[in-house]
Amino acid sequence: MSVDLERLRASLLSAPADGDFVQEDGGEGLPLTPAAVLFPIVLRDDGHTVLLTQRTAHLRDHAGQISFPGGRVEAADESPLHTALRETEEEIGLPRKQVEILGYLPEYRTGTGFRVTPVVALVSPPFELALDPFEVAEAFEVPLSFLLDPANHQRHSLHYRGALRHFFAMPYGDYFIWGATAGMIKSLYDRLYGDALPGSGTR
Repeated sequence: MSVDLERLRASLLSAPADGDFVQEDGGEGLPLTPAAVLFPIVLRDDGHTVLLTQRTAHLRDHAGQISFPGGRVEAADESPLHTALRETEEEIGLPRKQVEILGYLPEYRTGTGFRVTPVVALVSPPFELALDPFEVAEAFEVPLSFLLDPANHQRHSLHYRGALRHFFAMPYGDYFIWGATAGMIKSLYDRLYGDALPGSGTR
């Protein structure tokens, strides 16, 4: 599955939108901490990829999980875009000059109490990463075509905080991409291919 970049750009929000969000199962009613992530699409000659990280095992939030580079909004951050770029540079050393912003996905509200603004961007090679060993165990790339193929979108469930929660997963080789990361990828798929619903509470 190939992706037309102009169609991709047209599917995105031009700015973060209040009231347009995706609610992860189990997060209803939780107090929400603002955060932002970069959804980095790497322009490889042999096919676009998505740059992901694996978090280190000792972190307090989402330890060991596959994630986009990003993190909590800090008081000095001017916008979710600033948060996403700052966190990306801190976590993996990706220079801002390599990044072209395409747009935004709807806010993603997690079952663990975060409201995340996903910033979709193109990344132009070549680049060298410098991982923060405290936060990032590994950085790797997955073909965008794999992530946007609905045949790879699995539905799973688990018991969390006394209730059955449902979530998406997209296993790729030894990497189990799931939870909020998979949910944001599914959000992009929905906007590209027409399954997204306007307004709040989109799933």
